[in-house]
Amino acid sequence: MKKNVLSRCPVCDNELSVKSLYCMQCNTEITGAFTLNKFNYLTKEQLSFVEIFVKNRGNIKDVEKDLSISYPTVRRLLDEVITALGYKPVKQENNVNRMNVLAQLEKGEISVEEATELLRK
Repeated sequence: MKKNVLSRCPVCDNELSVKSLYCMQCNTEITGAFTLNKFNYLTKEQLSFVEIFVKNRGNIKDVEKDLSISYPTVRRLLDEVITALGYKPVKQENNVNRMNVLAQLEKGEISVEEATELLRK
């Protein structure tokens, strides 16, 4: 059974590097100091989120539906992935239109909790 490469040390939680590569077909082994890409350091949950986000072409509404989570939760998870990849999430200006939020709530497009969270921002 194949396993994913460990990216963090189970003892001290530091980043691990790859020291050896091996070909199971011809038994070639290459040793050296190899780095992993940024995505190897994401948690399983973050990688799963990225996969769903890409599958949905970045459409947050579709991600909401696939994961059965709210818009603010999708944004929070996306910000966590952005931070884990070494970037700083861009804070968007708060352009929440109160009437639009209330209209979405009335149509059942968002929950009371989502509306409350959007209006608090």
